[in-house]
Amino acid sequence: MNLFITGIGTEIGKTVCSAILTTYFKADYWKPIQSGDLHYTDSMKIKDWVGEQTICHPETYRLVLAASPHQSASEENISIKIDDFQLPKSSNHIIVEGAGGLMVPLSDNEFMIDLIVKLNIPVVMVIRNYLGCINHSLLSILALKQKKIKLEYVIFNGDFPEDTERVIRKNINKETKIINIPEIESLTRKDIECITKKIKIKDHEYKNRAKKQLE
Repeated sequence: MNLFITGIGTEIGKTVCSAILTTYFKADYWKPIQSGDLHYTDSMKIKDWVGEQTICHPETYRLVLAASPHQSASEENISIKIDDFQLPKSSNHIIVEGAGGLMVPLSDNEFMIDLIVKLNIPVVMVIRNYLGCINHSLLSILALKQKKIKLEYVIFNGDFPEDTERVIRKNINKETKIINIPEIESLTRKDIECITKKIKIKDHEYKNRAKKQLE
């Protein structure tokens, strides 16, 4: 299975979740666009958190400026084109990590969601709790439905108020599976391994989750 990791915004833990899923599925990793932080890229973080044996496929674009890809590319007189991207060839699963959310621009006319359509792989949507996360989550779900992109997993990353999680879950398709990841105090390979061993992939029904918690 190949999966595209996206989020409802920036700085919500997509790379950490990518490391956990890369470990869980014993998968390869690919970051199509790296904007900024070239001294310590997301691929380098995956190597640190998952292990040197992990195959991290090279980025299609490595951009210096830490900004939206379209802005970073413009600074270097580069035009990002959807046709430039090809899913790496591998006999293994591949975890693909996007940049920011679904509507992050790659150019004036193409967005991250268009790259997902081009690659034609299911999505993992990472959600983190903050004021506005319900709005951003439901808009992201609607955008995926509009493009007929399969939402394979939703990850609730960190602690959530029960009312917040319930509303989001009620707007997720029955086929979508849920992963809850606890708050992570430190980021080491040992922490990633520990969390990976504990995660459980569940159905979307909130009442079932509550029942399992009581058990």
